[in-house]
Amino acid sequence: MESTITTSEHPLRSVCVYCASSTKIPAIYFEVANKLGRLLGELQLNVVNGAGNIGLMRAVSDATLAAGGTVTGVIPHFMVEQNWYHKGLTQLIEVETMHERKQKMANLSDACIALPGGCGTLEELLEIITWKQLGLYVNPIVILNVNHYYDPLLQLFEQAIQEQFMRPQHQRLWAVAETAKEAVQLIYSEPLWDPTLRKIAAI
Repeated sequence: MESTITTSEHPLRSVCVYCASSTKIPAIYFEVANKLGRLLGELQLNVVNGAGNIGLMRAVSDATLAAGGTVTGVIPHFMVEQNWYHKGLTQLIEVETMHERKQKMANLSDACIALPGGCGTLEELLEIITWKQLGLYVNPIVILNVNHYYDPLLQLFEQAIQEQFMRPQHQRLWAVAETAKEAVQLIYSEPLWDPTLRKIAAI
């Protein structure tokens, strides 16, 4: 385990990881997904994800399990019927809808890390940020900006603040990491969000 990771800020048991299911993306994303999963596994953390059996989701799960961690996958029944689920996870939770899936993943997690992904990953990330803004989720959210993938989204956030669609304080809803190790460090060091700050959700 990389000894420079400090774990004393607040206790963590489970970390939700949002990421792509695509298999055709550049190798750099798989490299970081593998490293993230290994670090989480070495810390004996439970990874919560969408239970997918391909892409970055599979890479994170396999690396976590190989390093001694556990993985809880949450997946709608229709995806199980399509055989889209990882069969080697520690726990598989079936739900009825995509909405239930996201709610269950949030409920089970003490922090969230978003690796690069497509529409589904972006939806999950933006929804959990919105819930935090409203005081419905208070745990750390880390955007793992591998290969500057999230630069356009971060620029859009900055524009939203400049044009007063969001407050400057909203930048504290998320943290940005460039590496897997930094992302893991941030989930321990970022403070919990004060739910009473939901009053700043309105401009």
